[in-house]
Amino acid sequence: MNTDETRKIGITTTVPCEIIYASGAIPVDLNNLFISNPLRDDFIRRAEIDGYPRNVCWWIKGIYGAVLTEGITQVVAVMQGDCSNTHALTETLQANDVRVFPFSFPYDGNRDLLEREMKHLANNLGVQNWNEVIEWKKKLDSIRKYAHKIDRLTWIENKVSGWENHIHLVSTSDFEGNPDAFVNKLISFIGEAKEKAEMKQKVRLAYIGVPPLFGDIYDVLERYNARVVFNEVQRQFSMPFDTNDIIEQYRKYTYPYSVFRRIEDIKEQIKLRNIHGIVHYAEAFCFRQIEDIILRKAFDIPYILIEGGESFVIDARTRMRLQAFVEMLKHRLS
Repeated sequence: MNTDETRKIGITTTVPCEIIYASGAIPVDLNNLFISNPLRDDFIRRAEIDGYPRNVCWWIKGIYGAVLTEGITQVVAVMQGDCSNTHALTETLQANDVRVFPFSFPYDGNRDLLEREMKHLANNLGVQNWNEVIEWKKKLDSIRKYAHKIDRLTWIENKVSGWENHIHLVSTSDFEGNPDAFVNKLISFIGEAKEKAEMKQKVRLAYIGVPPLFGDIYDVLERYNARVVFNEVQRQFSMPFDTNDIIEQYRKYTYPYSVFRRIEDIKEQIKLRNIHGIVHYAEAFCFRQIEDIILRKAFDIPYILIEGGESFVIDARTRMRLQAFVEMLKHRLS
């Protein structure tokens, strides 16, 4: 189960990273590479200089800039089950001599189609034995369980903030390229979190939708006496499913499939975690804003849609809307 630290393969969203590790390469979540980089403004600027239009979301432009600036030469791109702009993104990367391995999640979650896609990807990446993929699943599952403990520390013991929950769960997309170091990081954080005082925010929120461009949303909400105790998509990245079957694992993963599968998962967690309100985040100009029509009708608790797109911090108008939303929830609880 050795890996070549010099061979890095970018991923445009969560994919079966067990396959990439089994190939001997290191997966790099390009979203995390972009958003955590101090040069992220330069990544956006590079994409726009190269011709990306203004009404394309910053995630796509940021990935493009990150790949070319950071010297990523191979990318696994999700062509179905993520962003509708990924197709054009990969073509512009290919035009810059980046090798692209396409991967698709079948819309209906068909097991045979998904298995074919996964084994096709394994073949393209040079995996010699499918059993190596299964061994990597066992290893990564042993690490994921610590991410699940952090999630429980968030909503059961109230020891973990919304941001801390977000950053540790979202990092399970690639295990920060070093599973052994990552598990030690999780274990250390759990030890520290258990010693913390219980958080006292009155209002319990669900954050649904893609991870935010502006990470300060969690601190802003906590200053208003509310706290995110459920990060929908980030939790899905951590594969919170009890199955030894890797194909079934990626069938249970809700994000790439129908919005109605996501709704089932969200409803279950709302009830389990005693959630008072929902914050739905969507990018400007993103097709997922259309899904808001369905999402807002699906739930019987207060709901707000906020939009990101051209800032890494929350703007004043969004702050005011969030504050008013939290105040309304506090009034309902009083």
